[in-house]
Amino acid sequence: MRDIECVDDKELELLMGAGTKVIDIRTPAEWQERGIIKGSIKLMFFDADGSYDFEKWIEELQKYVKSKDDTFVLVCAHANRTKVVGNFLRDKLGYKNVVELCGGIEYGWILKGRETVEA
Repeated sequence: MRDIECVDDKELELLMGAGTKVIDIRTPAEWQERGIIKGSIKLMFFDADGSYDFEKWIEELQKYVKSKDDTFVLVCAHANRTKVVGNFLRDKLGYKNVVELCGGIEYGWILKGRETVEA
């Protein structure tokens, strides 16, 4: 099975302009170090030790993503965690329109000259 779709910085900007939710799943330390994309929602998935509380995370996600048909974008540092989480959400839980930022915030946003804001 193929990985979830990824969007580049320009596509992400268009999606955000249309009201699409952006969920940043990095850790608080990463948010502090590199900032966040303005308007994104901070919702850590894996903690610094690689642990997670899936039920709690899904409960929080559902506050922002109301339907499994809604489009939303996952962001992490380099698009490794977003592939794992996004593929699971699509393949096991039936979220139909989960996408990720190609290359994560580092390669897909910051290195393209895009700005972040303080977390």
